Amino acid sequence: MTSAARTTSNKSNVGRSLPKRSEPRERLLATASELFYTEGINTVGVDRIVSASNVTLATFYRHFPSKQALVVCYLRAIHDHLVGQAAILAERFHGSDLVAELGAEVIGEIGRPGYRGCAFINAASEFEDPASPVRIVVAEHRQWYYERVRRAFADAGHSSPANPARNFVMLRDGAVTAAYLDSAASAKRTFKRGVDGLVWSIGIETIPGSDDD
Repeated sequence: MTSAARTTSNKSNVGRSLPKRSEPRERLLATASELFYTEGINTVGVDRIVSASNVTLATFYRHFPSKQALVVCYLRAIHDHLVGQAAILAERFHGSDLVAELGAEVIGEIGRPGYRGCAFINAASEFEDPASPVRIVVAEHRQWYYERVRRAFADAGHSSPANPARNFVMLRDGAVTAAYLDSAASAKRTFKRGVDGLVWSIGIETIPGSDDD
């Protein structure tokens, strides 16, 4: 996930002013991204980030008005990178093949060395206020991800794509957490079985009374 801290130009940047590229800023963001993901956000202070980035405290505050602003940039950079990856995947795969690839994407993520779970779920666990800028970024990302999955099921021909999309996201949330806390191999197997079932459900009539909104 830390490699996802590169900012990618895409539709997620519409309506959001992008800061001018600056080598000290990029170094601060890269350093903070690595530390936040591997050690946790609240355990890493500004002084630690400044020292590890080899910049001054004044330089830090020139680019980021607060630590929270830096955390927001950290999460947005990951989001932007994932949006770019999603666009590439959507060009290569379609229909049920795309749904299957979304599952393979999750399996590949939780199987990589140094995996510590989802950066967005981790961040949400450290910021309790749902109205905080950090939680707002997390909520926006999760809504984007849900819509991405819902569109994939819709394109595959599912009659009620919102239902399997919600199931997929919940399976993914459980898998990325279990992979870090327990066994990655077991999490991957269980998640794959769940996704296989959702792919199989494409073309099956929706169960009466199911919630599709």
